[in-house]
Amino acid sequence: MKIGVFICHCGENIGKTVDCPKVAHESALMPGVVYAEDYKYMCSDPGQNLIKQAIKEKGLDAVVVGSCSPHMHEITFRKACSSAGVNPFMVEIANLREHCSWIHNDINSATSKAIDLIRIAVEKVKFNEPLVPIRVPVTKKALVIGGGISGIQAALDIAGAGYQVILVEKEPSIGGHMSQLSETFPTLDCSQCILTPRMVEVYQHPNIKLMTYSEVENVDGFIGNFKVTIRKKARHVNEELCTGCGDCIQKCPIKKNASSEFDEGLAKRPAIYVPFPQAVPNIPVIDTSVCTYFKSGKCQMCVKVCGRGAIDFKQEDRLVEEEVGAIIVATGYKLYSINKKPEDSIYKGYGEYGYGQYKDVVNGLQFERLASASGPTAGEILRPSDKKTPKKIVFIQCVGSRDESKGFSYCSKICCMYTAKHAMLYKHKVHDGEAYVFYMDIRAGGKMYEEFVRRAIEEDGVKYVRGRVSRIYEDDGKLIVKGEDTIAGEAVEIDADMVVLATAMIPQENASQLAQLLSIPYDKHGFLQEVHPKLRPVETSTGGIFLAGACHSPRDIPESVAMASAAAAKTLVLFGSDVLEREPVVAKVNETTCAGCFYCQKVCAYNAIERKVLKDRNGNFIKEVAYVNSSLCQGCGTCNATCPSKSVELIGFKDDQIFAEILALAEV
Repeated sequence: MKIGVFICHCGENIGKTVDCPKVAHESALMPGVVYAEDYKYMCSDPGQNLIKQAIKEKGLDAVVVGSCSPHMHEITFRKACSSAGVNPFMVEIANLREHCSWIHNDINSATSKAIDLIRIAVEKVKFNEPLVPIRVPVTKKALVIGGGISGIQAALDIAGAGYQVILVEKEPSIGGHMSQLSETFPTLDCSQCILTPRMVEVYQHPNIKLMTYSEVENVDGFIGNFKVTIRKKARHVNEELCTGCGDCIQKCPIKKNASSEFDEGLAKRPAIYVPFPQAVPNIPVIDTSVCTYFKSGKCQMCVKVCGRGAIDFKQEDRLVEEEVGAIIVATGYKLYSINKKPEDSIYKGYGEYGYGQYKDVVNGLQFERLASASGPTAGEILRPSDKKTPKKIVFIQCVGSRDESKGFSYCSKICCMYTAKHAMLYKHKVHDGEAYVFYMDIRAGGKMYEEFVRRAIEEDGVKYVRGRVSRIYEDDGKLIVKGEDTIAGEAVEIDADMVVLATAMIPQENASQLAQLLSIPYDKHGFLQEVHPKLRPVETSTGGIFLAGACHSPRDIPESVAMASAAAAKTLVLFGSDVLEREPVVAKVNETTCAGCFYCQKVCAYNAIERKVLKDRNGNFIKEVAYVNSSLCQGCGTCNATCPSKSVELIGFKDDQIFAEILALAEV
C-alpha cells in the first residue's frame, strides 16, 4: 500500500504550536508512506490540488491528512481524494488542531504528539477497506404530527414544493393554541385573522391529507422509509356526508353538561360540537362521555335533525397505515397545571395563589378567551365569579417558570410579552381600570419586543412592580394580593378584582411517549431534543425526523413558524434525491459466532438490531441470530462494546484497526 501524508498549518491554528515541516519529514520515514508534504491551508483549492496531484503522480492507495477536526473538513478531503481515484474511506484525518495545537503551549511536545497522531492514522489506514455508501430509496411523502401553527407552516411549505403531506392532529380541529388567542404581540393583529386563512389553505390544498381527531400509534422503519400507523378516532359523524350546517349542535338538548376545552373551562358546550366557529374541518364530534344516547340509549335528536344522515353512532376507531420518508414533530405545548398543591400549603390543596379556590384567579389562556371576540364574553373582560367588569387587575409572572421547586428551572420565554399584551388589552377595554404586573425580570428578547413592553408602561399606564407575590386571599369580594416591591424596599398590598397568572409552558402530556415511539431523545423536562443546539437545531438523532415549534422548547409564534420552515427545508433536501446515500460505518454481526443473546438489541438506541432465523438447506431451524439493519444503524458502537461473544464489529473501526492504532504508540 502506498500512503501519502499531508500536513496542514491551518494558518497559525496548528503552525504556531506545531513544527509542521518536521512532522511532514518524520511522516515520510514511516513504513508504508511514500510521500509527505506540508502546506499552509490544505483545505483550500491549491491544497486539495496538491493532494490530487500526488495521488496521480505517486499512485497513492491511501491518504492521511493532519489538519483540524474531521467534523470540519473530512468530507472536503474525501471528495478531493475520490475525484483523483482513491476510495473516500481510504482517507484518515489526524486531528492536529483540537487534539494537539490548541491544548499545548510547548512547540517541542506538541510536535512530538503530532507525529504520534500521524503515526496512529497511518497504521489504521493500512487496515481500512474500500467501502461503498449505503443507498436507501426515499419515499417522497411527509408526515407532520401536530396541527398548530408550526405544523400548518411545515405542511404548507412541503406541499407547496409539490410533495404529499399527511397532517395529523389529535384535536377535532387544527389551529392549536394560536386559535385560542385574541391578539398577538408585538403588532396586536387579530390571531384568528392571520391564522384562519392558513387553516383553510391546509384543508383545501391538493397535496395535504388532513387527519384530525387522530393520533400516531406506531412508527417503524428508517429515514426515507417510515411505516406509520395512525388511529383515526371515531367522531360518530360521517365526514363525507356532513356539510357543517350546525343543525345537530343547535338542537342537541345536552347544552351545559360539558366544559368547553377551547374556552378553557369558562363556558359550556353541547354533547355534539365543533371546538370553535372557525374550526377546520367544520365537522362536529360527539362527546360520548356526556351524550345521552351513549349513556342511556335514548335521545338521538341529532339523528332526527340531520338531513344528510351523517350521524353514525356505530362508527368505530380505525387504523390507517401510511408510508412516509420524513416526519416532522410539531406537537406544541401545554400550560403548567396549577390546580393542586400539597395539603399543608396555605391554599389547603388548591392551586398556587388560590387558583381553583377563587374563581377570579385565572391563567393566561383563560384571560385570552375572555379578551377574544369569539370567547364566552364576546371580548368583554368580565370576572368569572359575577360577570362584572374588574376595575383593578393583577398580573403575576413566572408562576412555575424559573422555579426549581416546581421542577422548571427554565424561563418560559413568552410570559413577559403576553403579560404586557394582556395588561395592554385590559387597559384598551377598561379605560378607567388599573393594571399591576408583578415580575422577577422583564425578558423581551425579540424584534419590537422591548418597545412593546415600554409602550404598555409609558402609554397605557400599566404599573410594573418588581417582586414576588407571597399570598392571595379573599376578603369582602376582593382578592387581597400581598407582595413586595424590591426596588422600593417595601411591602405591597393590592385589593384586586381579578388575578391573572402567567404559568410555565411545558411539553404535552404524551411528549415522552411519542419520543420513545419515534426513538428520539428528550430532556429532563420532556421537551424533545435536537442533535446540536447551534448547527443542527431542527434535526433529531434519528435520521429523517425533525422538530418544529414549542415541542422543542418554549417559543413564540415567529420562532415557531421559522423553525417549522427550517424543518420543512430539511425535509425538502431529503426529498431532493430519489436515493439517499449514507456512510457505511455501521455494525455487522458475525452470524457464525453469534450466540443469540440479543444484548445488542436491548442496548441499541436506534432499534437497528433485528432477529434473524438461520436455516439449513432443507429449511430446518439452526439458530436465531442478531441482524443489523444498516439503514437504521447510526454507527455508535454500543452493540460492539456490549456483545459478550465479540460477534459484532463496527465497519471502519474493527478490532484490527483499533489494535493497529494502539500498537503504533507501543512501538515508539
